[in-house]
Amino acid sequence: MSATPRLEIITSDLLQGVGHGFFTRRGGASSGIFRGLNCGGGSSDQTSVVETNRARAAEAMGVAPDRLITVHQIHSAYAVTVGDTQPDPRPQADALVTATPGTAIAVLTADCQPVLLADRAAGVVGAAHAGWRGARDGVLEAVLDAMESLGATRADITAVIGPAISQRAYEVGPEFFEMFFDEDRDNAMFFANGEGDRYLFDLPGYGLHRLRAAGVGQAEWTWHCTYGDEDRFFSYRRSVHRGEADYGRLLSAIRA
Repeated sequence: MSATPRLEIITSDLLQGVGHGFFTRRGGASSGIFRGLNCGGGSSDQTSVVETNRARAAEAMGVAPDRLITVHQIHSAYAVTVGDTQPDPRPQADALVTATPGTAIAVLTADCQPVLLADRAAGVVGAAHAGWRGARDGVLEAVLDAMESLGATRADITAVIGPAISQRAYEVGPEFFEMFFDEDRDNAMFFANGEGDRYLFDLPGYGLHRLRAAGVGQAEWTWHCTYGDEDRFFSYRRSVHRGEADYGRLLSAIRA
């Protein structure tokens, strides 16, 4: 019998001492366009295979599969607090927090920012799915508020943005730039000129700016681009450019 493929998990020194991981696509049971560790239950991948992938991720996090808790992501600014069991149905939200020992919380991404947060002293952790819409609407501030409600102190919170689409791969139109510029002229710093009337948007840079402005103690991006590294990461935008029918979802998790 062949051995189970080894998972690849990216971690951050800023979260040292806290169980966490940004899982790449390596080591999963999915095949075809979902090849690897596709953890997206909303994809058209086989349900049983996705469950196998999630179980492998849960094992790597040191928890039972039912203690790896996720939400139904809707690109919102909603954050929910969870305990030791998966709510059924999954709450519609894009961030979740917990202070329950032995519980791991996770978000799914495929170009959007996965953000893992922890206040070690308070024993509170958080996870957020922050695309441009969620970040602009306040999902990062919402997860910080939810962590504070459990006893965290904002200045003691460390936040790490995992693999996400980088600026060089994130081309947007002039209306996108205008939307951000009209909201705050300082947002121009997150855009570079592209070809013609196009711009290149720095999503991780914008996320870091929002986190730091909100008062977190430390924040960093791991500097991994989902679009540019097909061997390690799923990418929604890459799948669209190729005309593929669907795409896999990466899982990022943190344990209280």
